[in-house]
Amino acid sequence: MSASVTSTAVTVGRVATVATSRAASTRRAGCVAAAPAISIPRRAGCVAAAPAISTTRAFLGSRKSAKGRSRSSALAVSASEPAPLGVFKLEYDISQDDDAKSADWKKPLVIAVSGAAGQISNHLLFKIAGGEVYGQDQPIILRLLGSERSKEALEGVAMELEDSLFPLLREVDIGIDPMLVFAKADWALLIGAKPRGPGMERSDLLEMNGQIFVGQGKALNEVASPECKVCVVGNPCNTNALIAMENAPNLRRENFHALTRLDENRAKCQLALKAGVFYETVTNVTIWGNHSTTQVPDFVNSKIGGERATDVIEDLRWLEEDFTPAIQTRGGLLIKKWGRSSAASTAVSIADAIKALVTPTREGDWFSSGVCTDGNPYGIAEGIIFSMPCRSTGDGGYEVVAGLEINDWLRQRIKTSEDELTKEADCVSHLTGKMGKACEITPGSPDTMLPGEM
Repeated sequence: MSASVTSTAVTVGRVATVATSRAASTRRAGCVAAAPAISIPRRAGCVAAAPAISTTRAFLGSRKSAKGRSRSSALAVSASEPAPLGVFKLEYDISQDDDAKSADWKKPLVIAVSGAAGQISNHLLFKIAGGEVYGQDQPIILRLLGSERSKEALEGVAMELEDSLFPLLREVDIGIDPMLVFAKADWALLIGAKPRGPGMERSDLLEMNGQIFVGQGKALNEVASPECKVCVVGNPCNTNALIAMENAPNLRRENFHALTRLDENRAKCQLALKAGVFYETVTNVTIWGNHSTTQVPDFVNSKIGGERATDVIEDLRWLEEDFTPAIQTRGGLLIKKWGRSSAASTAVSIADAIKALVTPTREGDWFSSGVCTDGNPYGIAEGIIFSMPCRSTGDGGYEVVAGLEINDWLRQRIKTSEDELTKEADCVSHLTGKMGKACEITPGSPDTMLPGEM
């Protein structure tokens, strides 16, 4: 059989694919074989297969695919289009759901994920679909963004999600055009970015990835939900988040985040191990600044078992000279030990970062996130994305926690990270609409990027 696919929409009950003229051999997915050329509404389940079905169940392959059409016309049979792939190619009437199962469910959330065929996403998507991130009463629509090179891998991701039988997963759409994938997104998790190649200067990486986040920021600006929350994971994530934010003026600036939760989790782990206690007793940990080796893990304001960390761990030399660089270089050590970057723990930290925004913060505690510095209470330069302590009421928003103690040791290091991010912002000013600023990151400048970005 000949099939051509660029984009697939998997709903509970169907997979929609969109043509691009690529030959594909007949294959079996899960418990489905092939089906004759008919279109009869059926409940999802194990059926016998379908060699020659052709449908127009297209959502993401062409910008004019299903716009303006009714559901029935979008699902009409067309003899000229290829068979969709995957288990959920059967039509499914959601009204037949068991009322007792879904009566208390919330309105479905649209979650867009870039880099969806990568290792981090391979861990994260199943947490989201299983209800671990947004809750067991929150149905999910996943929209997965890939590239020309990863189209087939995206189909494989969709098939695995189908085979996992997640009740909360109501739809999976895949595509390579952010203008389509980000449509009506409530959350955008921007994981994909190009890694740093051998001999590549830091300024070159900023430029290369900056172009990606200009396009994604503009797409979010045009088609995402006005209240869309954006979490940037692709490195250098602080400045990539800045670029996306500046190219999406229709979205709230405070809704852009750069992921520093993995650094926070690492800091909690090391403090717990040193104190001989379990991780959950460590609270009030802040990562200040950039997701780079200039980041500042704050032990001054951290607590262990409700007490100041510096009262529990009285070894100040260890805190300043061992603990701090251990967090800054933890990713590099992991790569040396295992030969690969920290995909699984990064996925866990993304889940933690989202849960921190959709779950009320415990009284007296806070979490770390790279956020816009406009109006911040610590005198940090405005107009950059800088990790600070935050607190949420669980509605997806947050406030920066004011009043933390900033001693001379912290102040000096926070300033170093602030200066680094200001220089990065200057280097990409032509991508953020702030022309005329000179890039001071030149060959020979200190290399502070984390090993996973190499």
